[in-house]
Amino acid sequence: MKPDGSLEGLETEMRNLKVPWLETLSTQEMLHVMNSADQSVPTLVGEQIGDISKAVDLIVERLQQGGRLFYVGAGTSGRLGVLEAAECPPTFNTDPAMIQAIIAGGPKAVWEAVEGAEDDADLGQRAVEEHGIVNGDVMVGSSASGRTPFVLGALRKAKQKGAWTISVNCNQDPETQRYSDITIVVPTGSEVIMGSTRMKAGTATKLVLNMLSTGAMIRLGKTYRNLMVDLKPTNYKLKERAKRIVMSAARVDYTMAETLLIQANYEVKAAIVMSLLNVDLVQATELLDQNPWVLNHLHTDL
Repeated sequence: MKPDGSLEGLETEMRNLKVPWLETLSTQEMLHVMNSADQSVPTLVGEQIGDISKAVDLIVERLQQGGRLFYVGAGTSGRLGVLEAAECPPTFNTDPAMIQAIIAGGPKAVWEAVEGAEDDADLGQRAVEEHGIVNGDVMVGSSASGRTPFVLGALRKAKQKGAWTISVNCNQDPETQRYSDITIVVPTGSEVIMGSTRMKAGTATKLVLNMLSTGAMIRLGKTYRNLMVDLKPTNYKLKERAKRIVMSAARVDYTMAETLLIQANYEVKAAIVMSLLNVDLVQATELLDQNPWVLNHLHTDL
């Protein structure tokens, strides 16, 4: 499928006539204009919480059943999907295969523009085949315009395969809704620089994708009392963070937190369970395997 080439009617592509000519302003004035425009984004995202909530619950259902989550996009939207997928393993100790990203143009497009890749719906369909997306998986297709051919092709093929599909868009009545079980629209409107959807639209997309990932991880038992208890401590900073998490969750001092983590092979959640339930690592691991939410079921006074 080829793009129709028409951007007429897309609010994100329109010129914002309320914005003064930025190049005539002082640097501070220019930045104030940009900041003022950005302030509308969180409110617009908040108005879509209902649909975002449905999407989180759908993602959780699929992940609990062994399915995978795929973020798909082109350009800025694609790179934001890569960011979400890349940050889940260290933050929530997920298997890298659980949450993946597909960007038009492949890995090279993370660093530089791959011209024409986003215009090819066949490439989007092929990416679905290459990643083995099947019934049981879920795909989130991000497209500020709501009409990016690569994303449309990927969503259509994923739906044909039986995967559940979600789209994140910044224009009303997006074409992606034809292939989406849930359509999330954050109407960010025209940008301060005409067509530069890496600005407000990009910010909105980032906020939504962050909610989808984080919300799903919370529902999967990856947090306890707002602590990242499934953190994967792979460097000094994260190991120190892990100690502070254990100190707060288990109410122990720094030395005991370090001891517990060493005994637990730096599995943070296991270390907390060992302390709160007075069990060894084997028992803690068995409890967590049986019920990942075991911490959240403990008495609130613990």
